[in-house]
Amino acid sequence: MPAPVSSIPNLGPASEEAFARAGITTAEEIHALGPDESYRRLLAAGTRPHFIGYYVLVMGLQGRPWNDCKGEEKKALRKRFDALCAGFNRSDVKLRADMEAMLSYLGVVERA
Repeated sequence: MPAPVSSIPNLGPASEEAFARAGITTAEEIHALGPDESYRRLLAAGTRPHFIGYYVLVMGLQGRPWNDCKGEEKKALRKRFDALCAGFNRSDVKLRADMEAMLSYLGVVERA
């Protein structure tokens, strides 16, 4: 019998519901997809990007407590998260990039 998403450490009923909306219903699917593709599918299903949710998933797949992510490891995960979210309309990274492009177009800031 497949294990529920909530069997992954740090993930609970809310995560299980979000993954179900993304078409992912088992812990085995998340393990097979890995954290980045699993999270990308959450975003594609309309989940608003949130860094803590991403690194909680990464830590859980490693069997680590959610608050075990610190220092350089957390900085590296932030870069992965930003790259992962950049193409999604609801992401802060995408909104910031769009705003900077518009300000540049209007001549408010210098073009890069």
